[in-house]
Amino acid sequence: MQGTPRTVFFLSDFGVEDAYVGIVKAVMEGIAPGVRIVDLAHALPPQDLRRAAYQLYEAVPYLPQGAVVLAVVDPGVGSSRRGLVVVGERLVYVAPDNGLLTLAWLRDPPRRAYALENPAYRLPGVSATFHGRDVFGPAAAHLARGVPPEAFGAEVPVAALQRLPVRLGRGPGGEVLTFDRFGNAITTIQAPLPPGVRAVEVAGRPVPLARYYAEVAPGAPLALVGSSGLVEVSVREGSAREALGLREGDPVRLVGL
Repeated sequence: MQGTPRTVFFLSDFGVEDAYVGIVKAVMEGIAPGVRIVDLAHALPPQDLRRAAYQLYEAVPYLPQGAVVLAVVDPGVGSSRRGLVVVGERLVYVAPDNGLLTLAWLRDPPRRAYALENPAYRLPGVSATFHGRDVFGPAAAHLARGVPPEAFGAEVPVAALQRLPVRLGRGPGGEVLTFDRFGNAITTIQAPLPPGVRAVEVAGRPVPLARYYAEVAPGAPLALVGSSGLVEVSVREGSAREALGLREGDPVRLVGL
């Protein structure tokens, strides 16, 4: 085992009003004393895999080589769905096999995966409702202290891992992937945009393309390339989700090609 544990980056939908996040951290500290745990997000909408997958997509390029990513958004907790250790090109992930890592893998392709089966690397008496504490957190801590991924269980073919039915692309068509806390609609259309694009049509409504928010008046809608490299539909100083009545899955199309 290595002397200094690897950093664990922790994302969940556990929220900040209950003790769940703190309990998972306490379990990890007990297994890997001195482990550094960095919170990516915990106030995500409960069970919202698309929102959580997008947050990982945005974060993964900035995480240091070899870090452990603990991601727990798990509508199927307690069921027969698998828990996984996934070895990417740069990072190692601990997560349920439910598509949560779909977009992260676009930026850090999976190379090997293993089922979380070995009882030596989980807490005794696993709860049917809190695998973050009993299964995923312990696995992340053991990885951080140097346990090799293959020690956790049988290898799972990468092609057999669950993926969400979403695709990113250059357009001209796409959909609303999710929303951030400001109400910006994050789409599945990636930059760079082709020459000649003047607007983005979302749910049948054309929205002008801009470079930044202040190019339009307060309260006006706009489309722009966001910090993740995806096209977003926004309302300056407002919520596009509320002002435009948008929903996940609404069709999006580049206009002016």
